[in-house]
Amino acid sequence: MAIVNFSVPDDVKKAFNRAFRDRNKSAIIADLMRQAVADVEKRQVRAELFRTLTERRKGRPTVTAERIHAARVDGRP
Repeated sequence: MAIVNFSVPDDVKKAFNRAFRDRNKSAIIADLMRQAVADVEKRQVRAELFRTLTERRKGRPTVTAERIHAARVDGRP
C-alpha cells in the first residue's frame, strides 16, 4: 500500500469528515480515485471514438434532401 498526501481546503476536509465519520476514509478515497481514473479513461475512449467517426464521415457519400425525399415517397401509394 502506498501513502499519499493531499492538500485540500479546510471546509472540504470538514465536510468529508462529517459525511463519512463512521466509515473507512482511506477506502473511500481509494474508491474515489478509482472512479476518477475510470472516468478519465472513458472520456479518452469517447474522444477517440468521436475522432474516428468524424474522420470516417468525410469518406461517406453525401445525399441531398431531394434524394432523401424521393426515397421516402418512392413506391408509396
